[in-house]
Amino acid sequence: MSEQIISCPKCGEKIKLTDAITHPIEEGLRREFDERLIEARAQQEKRAKKHAEESVTVELKDLRAQLNERSQQLDTARNQELDLRKRQRELEEREKNQDLELARKLDEERQKIWQEASVKNVEEHQLKLREKDLQMEQMRRQIDELQRKADQGPQNRQGEVLELELEDMLRSKFPLDQIEPVAKGKRGGDITQRVHSSSGQLAGTICWEAKRTRNWNDGWIQKLRDDQRDAKADVAVIVSDALPTNAGCISQIEGVWITDFRSALGLAVALREALLQITHARTALAGKNEKMEFVYAYLSGPQFKQRIEAIVESFAAMKIDLDGERRAIEKQWAKREKRIESVLKQMASLHGDLEGIVGASLPAVTMLELSPGETNSQEPSNDVR
Repeated sequence: MSEQIISCPKCGEKIKLTDAITHPIEEGLRREFDERLIEARAQQEKRAKKHAEESVTVELKDLRAQLNERSQQLDTARNQELDLRKRQRELEEREKNQDLELARKLDEERQKIWQEASVKNVEEHQLKLREKDLQMEQMRRQIDELQRKADQGPQNRQGEVLELELEDMLRSKFPLDQIEPVAKGKRGGDITQRVHSSSGQLAGTICWEAKRTRNWNDGWIQKLRDDQRDAKADVAVIVSDALPTNAGCISQIEGVWITDFRSALGLAVALREALLQITHARTALAGKNEKMEFVYAYLSGPQFKQRIEAIVESFAAMKIDLDGERRAIEKQWAKREKRIESVLKQMASLHGDLEGIVGASLPAVTMLELSPGETNSQEPSNDVR
């Protein structure tokens, strides 16, 4: 604030208010000078007061503005805090809902897994029961496996089974001979047997045809004769379950031997022996056509056929006796098996009764315990039933 300037009433000099007190002036003019001095001081005080009021007003406005700003900041902070607390509560509520939803989903998954496991255990238990039934059925079929296989599957498969049985039988009985199956699509029957003597000399060839059907077909004879010519075989034989009408277990039609499977081995022995004898005769009677004709007449005549039938009938009787002994032994085995199963069942029941009385202190018997997979599937299977 600038200092107040007054004029001297005597000399008109401009002097400062602070210097007016010491300024020399006459006594007559002192009163006027003092009045001016008082007035100047009053004006100075008024200006000073006004300036102070203005300064205080500005400061108050500034303070009010700061107060309002801080109040607004405080309100904003409070609102932000309220918003944060609200969001926190929402997050907490959402987490709780998520935990609840997760727990529900876990319960649903557990229930679903338990149901699937129950169904799976039931299926496994049923499969095991079926497997046991199948095993028991297979054990029953072992009594007459060849005949059972003949009643099942397509006709071609049944014929292949008979071919394999015939091939194994010939190879087992005649280790010196060359037994070869004829490839599918090639002419020459089903099996070719090249007969060799003990010295390794080829004595002849037998062409075998296996048929596993219910009805006889006369066309098989001509077909096998054609195959015999193609294979250059000495003898042709048809082994069939179905035989021609009014034919025995062994017969000869149009130069083709026909027999059933039971008599096939006996016929093979007889034919093989005849081929060996013919070869021996050919060797001994080389160049003697009349004796060859005699041998041919012998082979074609009824005497040779009767001898072969006698050999085969003896062999068939031995086969029947052997089958009877086998059935008797299998009957004894079945009876003993039932007794063993009954004993095992009674032992298991006895152990279960003792376990129910004694409790867990009863020592476990390993053979009477279920496997882990069977134990898990036990309870669900009972529930389904």
